Amino acid sequence: MFDVYLNERRDLLVVNKGLPIPVVALGRWRKSKKKVLKVSDEIKSAVQRQGYYVRKLRDLPIKTE
Repeated sequence: MFDVYLNERRDLLVVNKGLPIPVVALGRWRKSKKKVLKVSDEIKSAVQRQGYYVRKLRDLPIKTE
């Protein structure tokens, strides 16, 4: 299982359940109230490799119709 955190800019931080927030992601994070049992393969491999996964909201592609 994973712990998911959001900050005031709606950036996403995912860590293994029970681990503290990593030093590189210091700031004002609040824990999501939803339980996360499954994440994508990209997030899972990043958490296994470096202990956390961070995604900035502005990195998402913008959909235009």
